[in-house]
Amino acid sequence: MNYRFQNLLGAPYRGGNAVLSQNTKLISPVGNRVSVTDLIKSKTVTLPVESSSNICRIAVSPDGTFLLTVDENQRCHFINLHCHVVLHRVRFKYPVNAILFSPNGKYIAVGTGKLVQIWRSPGFKKEVFAFELIRTLADCNDKVTALNWSPDSNYLLVGSKDLAVRLFYVKEKLKGIHTNKPFLLLGHRDSVVGCFFSVDKKTDKVNRIYTIARDCYMFSWGFSGNDGKIDETMEDSEPPSPGTPERRVKKWGLLRKDDFSQAPSKVTACDYHRGLDMVVVGFSNGVFGLYQMPDFVCIHLLSISREKITTAVFNELGNWLVFGCAKLGQLLVWEWRSESYILKQQGHYFDVNCLAYSPDSQLLATGADDNKVKVWTVSSGFCFVTFTEHTNAVTALHFMANNHSLLSASLDGTVRAWDLFRYRNFRTFTTPSSRQFVSLASDQSGEVICAGTLDSFEIFVWSMKTGRLLDILSGHEGPVHGLVFSPTNATLASSSWDKTVRLWNVFEGKGSVESFPHTHDVLTVVYRPDGRQLACSTLDGQIHFWDPLNGELMYTIEGRRDISGGRLMTDRRSAANSSSGKCFTTLCYSADGSYILAGGSSKYICMYDVADQVLLRRFQITHNLSLDGVIDFLNSKNMTEAGPMDLIDDDNSDTEEGVEKQTRGKLDYDLPGALPNRGRPTIQTKCLKIAPTGRNFVAATTEGVLVYSIDESFIFDPTDLDIDVTPEAVDAALNEDQPKRALILSLRLNEDNLIKKCIFAISPVDIPAVASSIPYRYMQRLIEALSDLLESCPHLEFMLRWCQELCKTHGNTIQQNSRNLLPSLKSLQKSITRIHQDLADTCSSNEYMLQYLCSVGAKK
Repeated sequence: MNYRFQNLLGAPYRGGNAVLSQNTKLISPVGNRVSVTDLIKSKTVTLPVESSSNICRIAVSPDGTFLLTVDENQRCHFINLHCHVVLHRVRFKYPVNAILFSPNGKYIAVGTGKLVQIWRSPGFKKEVFAFELIRTLADCNDKVTALNWSPDSNYLLVGSKDLAVRLFYVKEKLKGIHTNKPFLLLGHRDSVVGCFFSVDKKTDKVNRIYTIARDCYMFSWGFSGNDGKIDETMEDSEPPSPGTPERRVKKWGLLRKDDFSQAPSKVTACDYHRGLDMVVVGFSNGVFGLYQMPDFVCIHLLSISREKITTAVFNELGNWLVFGCAKLGQLLVWEWRSESYILKQQGHYFDVNCLAYSPDSQLLATGADDNKVKVWTVSSGFCFVTFTEHTNAVTALHFMANNHSLLSASLDGTVRAWDLFRYRNFRTFTTPSSRQFVSLASDQSGEVICAGTLDSFEIFVWSMKTGRLLDILSGHEGPVHGLVFSPTNATLASSSWDKTVRLWNVFEGKGSVESFPHTHDVLTVVYRPDGRQLACSTLDGQIHFWDPLNGELMYTIEGRRDISGGRLMTDRRSAANSSSGKCFTTLCYSADGSYILAGGSSKYICMYDVADQVLLRRFQITHNLSLDGVIDFLNSKNMTEAGPMDLIDDDNSDTEEGVEKQTRGKLDYDLPGALPNRGRPTIQTKCLKIAPTGRNFVAATTEGVLVYSIDESFIFDPTDLDIDVTPEAVDAALNEDQPKRALILSLRLNEDNLIKKCIFAISPVDIPAVASSIPYRYMQRLIEALSDLLESCPHLEFMLRWCQELCKTHGNTIQQNSRNLLPSLKSLQKSITRIHQDLADTCSSNEYMLQYLCSVGAKK
């Protein structure tokens, strides 16, 4: 039950602006969350902080400590990046299109509607009123689109949709900030996308201003007839005081106009690097350009996408360029000097339909409506291969037991086998006439492949070795949406919309062995890991548990009340009274079979105890109000005669921004009679999978693939404690040279640091004696501690000796209780496999050096 959100896969970028912190950390918004990618360590972490809706703008402080996020509801979070904690919250009155920290980190400029607000930046100390509004600039006639501070934080450039750029002199006084009337830079014929200060490298003073508009024109501005020094007398509207000599007035003048020559495309993103004096520009046709200023020399002009580039930014050193495409979920980091990719990630264009864990829990495969199969490394959050051979939606995935090949089924009528060593499609299974496959299974040996169809209601059986069609199983009268082999024998279970679950003996070819009737359509079916129980969900919201050996119904869980929650915009009834969508479309047993996870067209994932048939916990997968079905009650103030106000597109914002909203995918047939939502995407869970180690589970949702992991916080068994079991007693036993007693006490406390300390206190000679004295009840805790140490500890031989002695002395006990110990044993296997792979790679790359060292040692 102790699961918490860990990461978000499948969608590295969904819109807004990306920023680079400390030169190597890429921060990008993903829906209503923020992902931080370490470009050196190649690892992505999604912050657990959620906004109320999709994040549209982010800004990071100059020292990389604080992060500002603003969502579509104008709610702002001030986040400590190192601790992943929200420090302060504030809400703006108007939509925010630009936000930026000053270079000295003291102030925050916010373009909210037509206003520019200057706030004092909060710090670590607790404050009653953290966000202090110092100044509001109300000089713009349309919404603010761009902001830029001068290097000394004394000047602020403001670009807006009214075709003008305004230069403000921002002077800090004792009581706040003082601003004079702005200087106007006019001449653009379209809204301003970017405005930047250029600095003279010799004097470190501002000498130019660059402004870029949507119509692919860039203006360069400079001083007319002076030394380029900016001071308070720059504003030509300020008259001299009476009785004083008239001061010399400094003005900005237009030096040159440059055309990017990309019409009819528009400029959608741009950035400027002061140190290199270079400009990068992204266009709506997917092309980007890199230009050397002030002579406007084009260095690169390349196409990286067919859709518009929504963010383009330099890193601190200027050697990397970051590009993002919101429509394709694409995020690139490009080294422009060597013309090579540092990072190339792309999410699924449509919703993820299916998931599959590799047997060692290190890889995760995803299939979606965009016809692609992606394989991710769970620990790093990176996608390392994408298969694009399918021509229609991918509906089912299955990892083979050898961990090196993957199966995928699709609506295009093919089942394909993928080689994860050579990254190729090495076998394709087809049928005499085209069929649409929606379910997939393979037996334990990997010799037989089965796929269920949507249109012909049949199950096709192939040979994995030859690719030949062996058999066609007929008998169902509806789409076969569930297909799974028993973990212990060759029995195949299938579920269909014809209200039955059927068992088949595939190898004997006798057809259906047994049929379990239901009163409603059966949506999915799963086997318990020990093969002694079968669970299936029906359209009336119930989960039925069957004994497959005796053919008896064991018990039923009523889940309609548990999964209900969240009202759609198009619903005429409240969520409590609505009858649609209250059923589970995906089920998954835990690794030990003690509980089951269930999800469907709801914002909840339910966890049930199988033995007691009780709800243990409900996970709310998102609080994002940009999705439909998240809120339980609709506000009557937002209802009009034409329908909900949120679904009325009163301006052409989608066309202008180049973002098309996905209303439904190709698999919106899962719930018969469900009305399609013509407005916003609807929150739902399409697939659930628990890792074989039992320490993670993933959910394919509208937000992406959510990864939940077991919280490693301190949890002990209170029934196993008495007054003498304390950390002090553990230390005392170690000081008295009683490592065996200390280890037992630490296992009873179940405190991770104490257990590992006691393991290291035991000498290698005493390992067999101590291992044989460990009671079985503490075996799982000890195995979990060893698997954690194998991931990070350098004493490899010491850890492997522990594993070897445990298997020797407790082999029979482990075999008899394999079901309970299976998750921890899988974790241990995962750690050993990972170390073996790392060592194999290291040894193969240093083969000749090792041979030399061995030969030198032999001679000595």
